[in-house]
Amino acid sequence: MSKESYACVHAAQFPAQTLVRLRNELRAQPFAVLEGHTPLETVCSINTLAHHRGAVLQMTRVEAEAIPGLRMLPRSPEGEASARAVLLECAANFSPRIEDVSSDTVCSCVIDIAGTERLFGPPHAIAQRIRAVLAAAGFRISVAVSANFHTARTLAAFTRRTAVVSAGDEAAALAALPIHALQLPNDYAETFASWGIQTLGALAALDEAELVTRFGLDARDWRDLALGAYPHTFQPIEPNFQLSEFYEFESPIEQMESLLFVSARMLDCLIERAIDRALCIAQLSVDMKLESGETHTCTMRPALPSVDRKFLLKLMQLEVAAHPPPRGVVALTLSAEAGTSSKVQLGLFSPQTPEPSRLDVTLARLKAIVGQDHVGSPVLEDTHHPGSFRMESFHADGKPSAHREAPRVALRRMRPPLQIRVLMVGAQPSAFYERHNSYRIEAAYGPWRSSGCWWSAKWHIEEWDVLAKVTNSASVACLLSHDRAQNAWRLEAFYD
Repeated sequence: MSKESYACVHAAQFPAQTLVRLRNELRAQPFAVLEGHTPLETVCSINTLAHHRGAVLQMTRVEAEAIPGLRMLPRSPEGEASARAVLLECAANFSPRIEDVSSDTVCSCVIDIAGTERLFGPPHAIAQRIRAVLAAAGFRISVAVSANFHTARTLAAFTRRTAVVSAGDEAAALAALPIHALQLPNDYAETFASWGIQTLGALAALDEAELVTRFGLDARDWRDLALGAYPHTFQPIEPNFQLSEFYEFESPIEQMESLLFVSARMLDCLIERAIDRALCIAQLSVDMKLESGETHTCTMRPALPSVDRKFLLKLMQLEVAAHPPPRGVVALTLSAEAGTSSKVQLGLFSPQTPEPSRLDVTLARLKAIVGQDHVGSPVLEDTHHPGSFRMESFHADGKPSAHREAPRVALRRMRPPLQIRVLMVGAQPSAFYERHNSYRIEAAYGPWRSSGCWWSAKWHIEEWDVLAKVTNSASVACLLSHDRAQNAWRLEAFYD
């Protein structure tokens, strides 16, 4: 392989490919993609079946409707942007140096593959491998490899599969291509046509000085392009890795089955992209654009990152069923946060623990029954208010917990606390009564005071740790609380 080597990836009819990628049923139907405003819509992209029916680019909607069996679909700029990001992401698997050379309806990029032969093999093997990877991602592309940047780009646009040009053979490889491959201005193209110059080989055979005399210095660049000798300064981009898929419906969707059917294909694409980078899905978000213009979002965070399709799809089904969209959905975006999975080595005699996926599905079903805020892990609030806590989503890090020594004293809370009557002697409680039981306090420690937040609630609590003796001579240690605002005593807990 020479010092410089470029592989150009060319995806023609990209608006049509964007729709087919997530809608397999369109592969067997002739369709055309329309752009513009009604009634001045024109065809910007077609598939092969539509071409066989007689559809051509730039024809009007009225002309396209005259073709029997031709399906017409609107163009989706958001979907094309998402698909272009996926294509660049796949190309980045072969080299980090990528230059995006896409046009309006063509997605194309040039990959600098110099020095990658030890990883992927000779140029022909690299071209075949690039094409196979992108075909698995749902793209129909052509690949051309050459030591010259522009030669690879030009050949990729005029080949259907793969083309490899050895160093020094660029002029011969380009000679048969039509002259409109250079995209010359119309005036110059007509002049060459009147001269009978129809191929790049015929243009390369002309005298350079005569061309410059008649057309100016631009003619030198045209001739160098035809010879495969035009230089280029590579301008790599930095593709941002983002797990996201977009789908736009033809009409608002209200049935959940239809949403899940489309989401399943989008989820498959996200999982495949995550697996290619040895990653898992740590969080999955479903953004549904409603026909009213609002966005309805459902977010799922498994206890452990996963790439299990059935598990993630079931989790999505439960979440969407628990929080259905209030109106019809016109567009769907599936985005994920990548994470890494962790493996835990269990001991030989350790009990079998439940699978994290089953735990997530069980939690999702419980949330659908009792509510989103009533399932999870309790977390103490940053306040002195007794018994104040909130529920957060359950998360597991996959790490075994360290063994801790069991506490010697346990606090057994009474829920709800028991209302009691307290006898005070001086400033300390000396006895309390609960229903038909009476307790004589032998020792009392306190009070431990806590005051309320003036901006939210008013409360003033005093807590006492007491050692009491029941009438039957049994001793108990308990926690008493005195609400000074309501002048009420409660038996909060027992110490075991």
